[in-house]
Amino acid sequence: MKLRSISVYGLFGEYDYELQLSDGPLTYVHSQNGFGKSTIMKIVFGLFSGDLEEVAGTLFDRVDIGFSDNTVLIAENRNSGLLVQMQRNEVEEEITVDDLKNVIGMTYLSPDRLTTVTDGCMVPSLGIYVEEMMSLVRGAKGDSALVKVPKKNRKECSDAELEFWCKDLKAKLEFIKQAGFEPDMPQGFRFPPTRYEIMQHREEYLQLASSLEEYVLRRYALAESVIVFMDIVNGIFLNKTVFINESGLLSVRMDSGAPLTISKLSSGEKQILVIFYRLLFQTAPGSLVIIDEPEMSLHISWQQQIGQYFKDVAKLRDLQMIVATHSPQIIHEDWESAAELKAKDV
Repeated sequence: MKLRSISVYGLFGEYDYELQLSDGPLTYVHSQNGFGKSTIMKIVFGLFSGDLEEVAGTLFDRVDIGFSDNTVLIAENRNSGLLVQMQRNEVEEEITVDDLKNVIGMTYLSPDRLTTVTDGCMVPSLGIYVEEMMSLVRGAKGDSALVKVPKKNRKECSDAELEFWCKDLKAKLEFIKQAGFEPDMPQGFRFPPTRYEIMQHREEYLQLASSLEEYVLRRYALAESVIVFMDIVNGIFLNKTVFINESGLLSVRMDSGAPLTISKLSSGEKQILVIFYRLLFQTAPGSLVIIDEPEMSLHISWQQQIGQYFKDVAKLRDLQMIVATHSPQIIHEDWESAAELKAKDV
């Protein structure tokens, strides 16, 4: 289920907006300063994250959020309190906070994304993400043992199907290996096998393929996140390469060969790392993503590149992205995906 429209009435006691979202995976929302673009994004995030106290503290009369299945989420900010209802077939029913959180997965990248609150203190978010990535990669490297799949849970297949299955698994394992981890393969078995080897050792190869399938299901998504993250970052950064060292730590090396600590990266480089880490490692497939002011600290050439990367990630993970921006360079040549937030009375 995707969002199709956002209508806001009485924002700041003055503005009414009707925002139609793009049919594609990404919508750029742009406006003049002071029209409430970021405020609307916070309202949407507050509703789907269940932070109704924050939503109620914002000055507006009503918000309608339309979905692709023709349902409408309605939030009315009355004097008696915030009323949130879901309208289906023109029938409105009040919705609980727990149900709101389950409507759609939600990721919000605020303009303050380089810092986060931990144990009541403001700390650099990038350091936390680097530690989190290291833990994930180390866990994957240490999780190399194959799990024996019970016979009753194995797929039934012909010799030809088993041969194709093994070749497909081999391709996926080679991809996962690019992320720095791989399973422990049993000795004495060539993989993928020939048709003759399958005929001679069918039961053993069926067991091996079943175990490898389980491993791929367990590790492919993380490997994909690592590989795509590195491809994007190294496609943007200049004069340096980002990589994961043998200890699983995100590291940087200048083209001269000199090492560079993550903390010494520029503000724009840190923005890129944080944005794409959040998208690839902390956002569930099918989620709604709001990115507020992605242009912060980015050179014009980087701003012009970043929109295509957003679309690539959105398509890869079936995300819907709303990008709120002041910069025409972020939109670049994709004005068909742009929607102007323009008050009716202006």
